[in-house]
Amino acid sequence: MQLVRGLHNVRPSHHGCVATIGNFDGVHLGHQAILTRLRNSAARLNLPSCVIVFEPQPREFFNPETAPVRLTRLRDKLQLFAEAGIDQVLCIAFNKRFRQLSAADFVQTVLIDALGIQHLQVGDDFRFGCDRAGDFAFLQEAGQRLNFSVEPTATVEIDGQRVSSTRLRSALAEADFVLARRLLGRPYAIDGRVMHGKKLGRTLNAPTANVQLKRHRAPLHGVYLVSVQLDNGRHLPGVANIGTRPTVDTTQQAHLEVHVLDFSGDLYGQHIAVTFHKKIRDEQRFESLSQLQQAIAADIAKAHTLWQHFHTL
Repeated sequence: MQLVRGLHNVRPSHHGCVATIGNFDGVHLGHQAILTRLRNSAARLNLPSCVIVFEPQPREFFNPETAPVRLTRLRDKLQLFAEAGIDQVLCIAFNKRFRQLSAADFVQTVLIDALGIQHLQVGDDFRFGCDRAGDFAFLQEAGQRLNFSVEPTATVEIDGQRVSSTRLRSALAEADFVLARRLLGRPYAIDGRVMHGKKLGRTLNAPTANVQLKRHRAPLHGVYLVSVQLDNGRHLPGVANIGTRPTVDTTQQAHLEVHVLDFSGDLYGQHIAVTFHKKIRDEQRFESLSQLQQAIAADIAKAHTLWQHFHTL
């Protein structure tokens, strides 16, 4: 799969494709249905498939502090797109200049001039352009004038409710990992590189792997039973804290720290995937490191017990 960063990097070889546009945050079953239809259309027309995404996501650009918590980073999306068989991804910088493009200018500049699309696959609620003025009816009319076809993808429902990123965030906030797995078609996981931290966990008899989140806020908060996939593909049980570490940190920056049960070894530099299975407790502030150490020991003991009885792992 080829990644094209920015319209200025689009080449003549990228001209002539079938495309879809969206945030694809989470790449849940609704998104996967769009990608499947896109791939099928590409095969039928004998053209490459292209996914158009934006960084930052539009709502993050307009209101970074109140925008929905990001479920998947760009790196995660790219991996999932590749696994879905997508040929190329165009990642457009969403900035002040770009946000001023009208729906008509977006169609002409991006879809026609840059990509020369022959077919556009969109979700049934898709809107785009300055002030979100473009919708499916607008695209149909544009397609008739500019010679490209447009097809909506019907809503995917589970238990009579729409599969959406909003519903997935709600499931994660409620620690309903069974529902999250159903919405995603896979367990919810966060991956990242293990970095050097303050090594406070060692002094508390609970060494942790500090995983880069590369996001200001996290979709989960608390202490969780997890499994960890290492670079070599090995899966190990663990307990993770994801949050702001209120006892030892005042920055309010989100962190993911993972203690791998009964493990000794060096994980620094590895890119690991942390899959969440069950919430153990909320994150809390303790009055002393001694109290924190006692809580961590209790978390580890509970994780051992849960692991023995958690048959879905």
